[in-house]
Amino acid sequence: MKLLDRLICELDHALRTIAAPANAARISPAMAMDDAAGGDERNDEGARLMRVNHCGELCAQALYRGQALVAQSGEIRAVLENAAEEERDHLAWCQQRIEELGGRTSILNPAWYAASFCLGVASGALGDKWSMGFLVETERQVERHLEDHLSVLPASDERSRAVLTTMLEDEIRHGDSGEAHGAVPLPSAAKVAMKFTAKLMTRSTYWV
Repeated sequence: MKLLDRLICELDHALRTIAAPANAARISPAMAMDDAAGGDERNDEGARLMRVNHCGELCAQALYRGQALVAQSGEIRAVLENAAEEERDHLAWCQQRIEELGGRTSILNPAWYAASFCLGVASGALGDKWSMGFLVETERQVERHLEDHLSVLPASDERSRAVLTTMLEDEIRHGDSGEAHGAVPLPSAAKVAMKFTAKLMTRSTYWV
């Protein structure tokens, strides 16, 4: 397709991702667990944490689709598109869990999607090796974020824990795939900027 056609397709995808319920290709890991979160306060905290994770998966999907749009090789494009599809599973799982906990997704999602997509295009335009470097660093930071959330979730919230554990396994695999496809390490300044942006996203979406 021509670039304009692809941009129109991406706009359509963005609108459907932000405005419509996500559909997962895989059954949520939460379905195999009992729902024993219990307590209004605990449910509210769990819903806030899952809202943050939902926005994070939204951003990851936008980032990878932006990178795929300008990828130089078909192989790298396939790696990015596959990762984006699995992030869609994560998105659907988080949304389902938020609804179970009586919460809502962030009203900031459109802004974060747009920013992440633009970052994806910019990083992808630097070349496939740098694009893979951004993928690897993104996934490594997400891994640490998920580990932090797993450490603070109530022990009784087995359904949220099952979702985050499976997400963590997928993110590790995505990062390993990026390294296997020639990722170059990002400069320290880029890593710090990514950490700052991630912290801004998590703190804002926790409340809004």
